[in-house]
Amino acid sequence: MTLLTRDQAWELLTKYNKDPFHLRHALTVEGMMRYFARELGYGKQEAFWGNVGLLHDLDFELYPEQHCIKGQELMREAGLEEDIIRATASHGYAIAVDIKPEHEMEKILYACDELTGLIGACALMRPSKSVQDMELKSVKKKYKALNFAAGCSRPVIERGAEMLGWSLDDLITRTILAMRVDEAAINEFCANLEPAEQDK
Repeated sequence: MTLLTRDQAWELLTKYNKDPFHLRHALTVEGMMRYFARELGYGKQEAFWGNVGLLHDLDFELYPEQHCIKGQELMREAGLEEDIIRATASHGYAIAVDIKPEHEMEKILYACDELTGLIGACALMRPSKSVQDMELKSVKKKYKALNFAAGCSRPVIERGAEMLGWSLDDLITRTILAMRVDEAAINEFCANLEPAEQDK
């Protein structure tokens, strides 16, 4: 396993990402990955799962047309090990790369990356602006409206659920629970982060 600290991962992420939206997404996926590591019996690998989540979109802000390809190059330049490079790149399977998610961790990233975006968009439509009081039915209603959060690929989410052997409802429910854990901390961190990042 890669001996990459969380601080080193954050330093690498913020070298190529300044947009508060992208940083928030990275933190959300990091928290989600850490949650599933614990829930699925990979607690000893929680830090690794978290770093994969934090760095999965490393190249997207500056190199969107080379997403999941340029990221591998940037990580190799930074001296990262192949395990984290492969894991992060695999979420672009059948879209940008031919690296198929194999490990359960890679399948979680593939299935939940797009879904966290859709659930986050649903939360912004709620009076609470939060996932804390969100239920499956609320997400399913928006999920069926293809013009809502149109950038969040339903086929990828569904393919990811199939890879995991989970129903779509189960995937959505479990991802909501995962996102609840760190929501308050992420909101607090981003409230302090965003003005500084925007001033750069």
